[in-house]
Amino acid sequence: MAKYEDFRAEYPEFIFKNYELSENDEEILIKYNFEISGLSSFAPEWKIRKKNPESITDDRKLRKLVFSLGMVELVSYWKITCSPNVTVMCGELNEEQKTWWKRQYFNGLGEFFYRNGIETDFESFMTITSTGTEESGKSPEQSLSGCLIPVGGGKDSIVTMNLLKDMREDCCCYLINYRESIYKEANTAGFSDDKVILSKRTLDKNMLRLNSEGFLNGHTPFSAIVAFSAVIAAYINNKKYVVLSNEASANESTVKNSTINHQYSKSFEFENDFVEYEKKYIDSGVFYFSLLRPLSEFQIAKYFAKLTPFHKLFRSCNIGSKTDSWCGNCSKCLFVFLILSPFLPYADVCDIIGNDMANREDMLETFKQLTGMSDEKPFECVGSREEINFSIVQAIGNLEAENQQLPYLFSFYKTTELYKEFSQKDNPLHTYYNEVNNLPEEFAHIVKRECF
Repeated sequence: MAKYEDFRAEYPEFIFKNYELSENDEEILIKYNFEISGLSSFAPEWKIRKKNPESITDDRKLRKLVFSLGMVELVSYWKITCSPNVTVMCGELNEEQKTWWKRQYFNGLGEFFYRNGIETDFESFMTITSTGTEESGKSPEQSLSGCLIPVGGGKDSIVTMNLLKDMREDCCCYLINYRESIYKEANTAGFSDDKVILSKRTLDKNMLRLNSEGFLNGHTPFSAIVAFSAVIAAYINNKKYVVLSNEASANESTVKNSTINHQYSKSFEFENDFVEYEKKYIDSGVFYFSLLRPLSEFQIAKYFAKLTPFHKLFRSCNIGSKTDSWCGNCSKCLFVFLILSPFLPYADVCDIIGNDMANREDMLETFKQLTGMSDEKPFECVGSREEINFSIVQAIGNLEAENQQLPYLFSFYKTTELYKEFSQKDNPLHTYYNEVNNLPEEFAHIVKRECF
């Protein structure tokens, strides 16, 4: 908290100075210019592939989208000092928009504030001043069709690609920064390389330097960056839908009895806010929704278990992302291990992750966090406490039915009140369908047909 207050006092202003939008025949290029007055300037960049060689940089809607992506991007740099005053010198924001952006920052930074011991409130943490002007240019009439599917490498987006297999001809995948494993996943799902829209996001090295020097650091709402950049990619490639793979479980708070959610920008609340804002202030014609919102992680794992060609391809581990591997030691790896255990032979799950994680005493504290024995879940994209408990109970039942010895964590679990509670409950997750979703009817029909 002392660092937070000291930095705010010493560096009271953060400036979003401008952005530069250019293009060549193959991609648009974006450069943002941010500054923490008296400390450092920052110039992060984006490149997003386009298939149409015609010039589009004067498109007013595109410029609004690019400006909005900058409004998301700036929070990664603002958090270095949490300057109380943010001056936006480009674009134009009315009072309603300023409140909207403050709400996204405040909710999306819940984990950042919590883990840095920062006590603040919505009114005082930031003031936004807009001194820019309305974006110029005209937007041509466009004929949009098909889907853009953001693919992150995990099982969820693989499930989405497979659910939309009958629409594949008019779909593309979207990827932020190249990873070989994701191309392999897309290819295995029937998408050739020319059906992958690649973007490249480059962070400014000054941010990385200041982080290493002890300035504030922590989680920012990355999925909001996915949202705005994916709509840009869809718009410039004439796609009608951006189809996310965020499940109902993303709505659960990470810390019990709080609103702090590591997955806030994957939540339905954010999805609704985003859709309403984009329609009112940009109106690109692209519709953003999550295909898996009606489903739980339990159901997604059940469906994924049938997709055997992907079992050795998918990667969900953030620690191992740079090497396209599972670290086999983190909370995300353990979550995947547990959520797949009811639906695959135990040895197959060990083979996927690379070790017998449920048989390790050193994973006990993480196990307690995932199951709800601790007040905090791990700050990772993991399923709900209910899903994890039902998964463990079913996995234990499978092993006992086969007269196999239970691994350490499962043996421990059998001694707990949670086992007593969940082993006596009927599991509602097999037939769960969350009606609170934004699926267009044709997509809802696919989910109901394929998953039930």
